[in-house]
Amino acid sequence: MCGGFHICATRTAVERSSFLTSCSLEAAVFLYLFWRQLWASTPVKGESCAGGRSAPCSKSLFSGIGYASQLIIFYGCISYIVILAWAFLYLFSSFTGDLPWATCDNTWNTDSCVVLSNYTANWTSSMNISSSVVEFWRRRVLNISSGIETLGNIQWELSLCLLLAWIICYFCVWKGVRSTGKATYFTATFPFAMLVVLFVRGMTLPGALHGIKYYLYPNPTRLADPQVWMDAGTQIFYSYALCLGCLTTLGSYNKYNNNCYRDSFFLCLLNSGTSFLGGFAIFSVLGYMSQKQGMDITSVAESGPGLVFIVYPQAVSLLPWPQVWSVCFFTMIILLGIDGQFAGLESIMTSITDIYPSHIQKGYRREFILMVICVFCYLFGLLLVSQAGSYILQIFDHYVCSGPTLLLMAIFQSVVIGWIYGAERFSDNIKDMIGYKPLSLIKYCWLYVTPVICGGTLVFLLLKYTPLKFNNSYVYPWWAYWIGWFLALSSLFLIPVTMIYKLAKGKGTIWQRIKTTSQCADDLPMMAKEMESLRVTLHAHDDGKNSNIR
Repeated sequence: MCGGFHICATRTAVERSSFLTSCSLEAAVFLYLFWRQLWASTPVKGESCAGGRSAPCSKSLFSGIGYASQLIIFYGCISYIVILAWAFLYLFSSFTGDLPWATCDNTWNTDSCVVLSNYTANWTSSMNISSSVVEFWRRRVLNISSGIETLGNIQWELSLCLLLAWIICYFCVWKGVRSTGKATYFTATFPFAMLVVLFVRGMTLPGALHGIKYYLYPNPTRLADPQVWMDAGTQIFYSYALCLGCLTTLGSYNKYNNNCYRDSFFLCLLNSGTSFLGGFAIFSVLGYMSQKQGMDITSVAESGPGLVFIVYPQAVSLLPWPQVWSVCFFTMIILLGIDGQFAGLESIMTSITDIYPSHIQKGYRREFILMVICVFCYLFGLLLVSQAGSYILQIFDHYVCSGPTLLLMAIFQSVVIGWIYGAERFSDNIKDMIGYKPLSLIKYCWLYVTPVICGGTLVFLLLKYTPLKFNNSYVYPWWAYWIGWFLALSSLFLIPVTMIYKLAKGKGTIWQRIKTTSQCADDLPMMAKEMESLRVTLHAHDDGKNSNIR
């Protein structure tokens, strides 16, 4: 891969870290992110980056892990592209004389609407007052209903933006990753420039230091909250695209001798640095909004994906020529989102092509199958642009693409690599690729640290489980929780189902079938050397026996 990994790293560092940081609002999260990256993330990412053409057990008893990861990616493609639809609507709304979220003269505004930059009263004495930015988000973009049980109407403007996003993604993927490789040079550097601009502007705002202080000083009592740990773990897993197959897919386009080990460390620093800088850009504006409204910083902005569409638009409206900066910012979000969506779609298409190469690579079958996938995802995604779409999106985010699902996937992959395939053999594979073995510490992380930390986090999460709430207030009906757990288990069930299918299809005793299906592919360079060495040894042994017979 890891040449294409910066796509996912940059995108999620800008977007998802913004969402999750607001959920916990504690620097304790950052401290946990640091240790998570040091002890868990790098080893697992090393496994993924060293995958691709050297993936050891692609057709084995444990191939269900791959199927499960692709189904999770499929769910993610359906849900997270909605963020692109929101960004497109904000982008198109930026081509106006006055930014619509910076005024209270619109049809969706209420009598309680105020423009934050012009309002200096204490908001604690005026609880019915709402910001124009928040009203644009809730009443114009989402037009949110009272709950998930009230689906409401599909918003035609968002549905058209969603269609545009899918069309762009389709034409990015249909010719493969190499045709769009040059574009990543722009999409990877442009977000950093915009982050620096927002950081500089945010630090010059009154009250910015209050937000930065809140960002950097931890509250140890929050470590007892399992949601903090889940948010931190989710940030790491999602921002690095761990356990999902995207790294393996992109890694398969590398040369065999690419130094994936070195890339893993460099990209950890890149992703962490981007997230850290993004935190300053976010919390400096939160501090300003907190001072303006006279409210505690925890009450300024809602958690979830709405944060990036409330705080950042507010920051942009404070810059000179706000329309220009708004177009630049939401163009950045769109470019990053398309890159991330493209990586997921390419992972799915590469997996299908690898399973049925002789069928998919004929004529325009690949393009047709990709179109079918995009059309299906778009039609299903229309639910997410309804008035209850935000509630549905949170269910996807909480149950399918984070939390216990990814933790279990990390445990399964670490156990298979470290204990079944063998950490020492995997280190030999990496040595065969790059010329030297990874640090012994990494091997022990594969064997012990990663599964123990992930297992401990999972147990802690289950023991401290609390029902999911939307915006910390709305409680979902019971059937919504069942849907969430069904979506989460639908991917994980593929692992035991595939194992049962492989064993039922095999021949011999159960133990013989387990041994046969647990053997790894013999067409890898390292495995080929081992097999050749074994054949030479056996041949010499047979020659010795024949000479003795004579």
